[in-house]
Amino acid sequence: MNRFFLTLVALLGLAAGNAMAWSNHTYAAYRAFERMPEIASAAPVAAEPLEVFLKAQEKAIETLLASQESWAAANLEFYPPRPEALAFKSNPARSDEARRQAFLMALRVAPNSKFALFVQPDPWGPAPDASRLLAHAAVDTLPEQANSNYRFVDVKAGEPTAALAVLASACDEPDYGLDINLWSDSPSEWGKVYGFEAQPFGNPALYFSTQAPFHMGFYHEDRVIYLAAPFIKKTFPLLRIHQYSSLAALAFRSGHPYWGWRFTGLALHYVQDLTQPYHASLSPGNSSARLIGINLLAATGFPRMKDNMIVLLSNRHLALEKYQNQMIYLAAQNQAETDIEISLRSSDRDFSYPIGSELYARDVVARQSHSLGGRLTDILVSTLPYAYVSDPALDFGVKESEIDLLAEISKQDPAKRARLDSITSELMSNFGAHSRNLVRGILKNSAPR
Repeated sequence: MNRFFLTLVALLGLAAGNAMAWSNHTYAAYRAFERMPEIASAAPVAAEPLEVFLKAQEKAIETLLASQESWAAANLEFYPPRPEALAFKSNPARSDEARRQAFLMALRVAPNSKFALFVQPDPWGPAPDASRLLAHAAVDTLPEQANSNYRFVDVKAGEPTAALAVLASACDEPDYGLDINLWSDSPSEWGKVYGFEAQPFGNPALYFSTQAPFHMGFYHEDRVIYLAAPFIKKTFPLLRIHQYSSLAALAFRSGHPYWGWRFTGLALHYVQDLTQPYHASLSPGNSSARLIGINLLAATGFPRMKDNMIVLLSNRHLALEKYQNQMIYLAAQNQAETDIEISLRSSDRDFSYPIGSELYARDVVARQSHSLGGRLTDILVSTLPYAYVSDPALDFGVKESEIDLLAEISKQDPAKRARLDSITSELMSNFGAHSRNLVRGILKNSAPR
């Protein structure tokens, strides 16, 4: 049966491997943090190139990255140790570029990552000065998508920048190529030396799919799934959360608040990803027994049900993200907030969660998200047009740029749409609450020692 599961789960990883959980985390993050006192009242920070922070704190970073490695070995199942040759070692004599490359490779992120000085402006604010807009490629190593509503604004070194803008902008940054091609079977030079072994699921030939195991966490599946396919535990959002959270605390403690907020945003991205049920569950809406049955049929020469399920998982994942993004962007254009904005901002539930554990993202965030998968799937299927979420003959990803979901849903029964809006608001409420809780934890750990 192992062979059956290996095939199925690898394909499910690809299906879920639209690998980007929420479309443009920045827009939601602005609303989640705009009234959080610790951020709303924070003084503007002077933008600082990464190289300046690394040079000023080189010895402390050496110590911190060594402690991160020890933490990962002790806390993460299936963690592949970082090759000793990649350990970050203080060397004041080297160039800024050499130090930067050593740092990125010690973190085991893509060494061509931009880490540019930029912000995404709040869509509720004034339009950015066109003369300060950056080209997509100046910030993101991945191709620009059709009909993109991203706008990147140049920030000069030393320029005072709102903490909210730094934080919210960084929340989307891990989708800009930081976790691309890190595997031994990836078409990159760095993947061959990073020690992460072969990509555990997804298709290494698809550039965007290679980041999936860093942005998904299948921590709450049935035991039978883990027995048959233990490799699905080879996911690493907890690694990234710990790396960037501890770097943020160091930056705050050492007088580099720009990088304190920037690293905080990077850590938040992975927590926010886990609030998306399609990133915390292998197959929302399908029981383990159904998965086994479908795969057994495929193994005996009847793959149609398996192939159809893969397409439908992908379509539902993408449709949810598109709807959420269109709703948030339209509210900003109309300057008229909806329940989604209210849910993102509300802090009513923040302290209802057991805050404090370093594994909060696994034990609280991902568990909650996994539990919502079945209900979410039922609502998507009953609300969205049949062709988009129930017809495997249509590939939503291929057609997405041509689809206006809001226009389509406006034709639906208002009661059904209300269910979709309700669960979308619930998911955004989780996004906001867990994001603020992580910020509180980082700021607490940033206190002088």
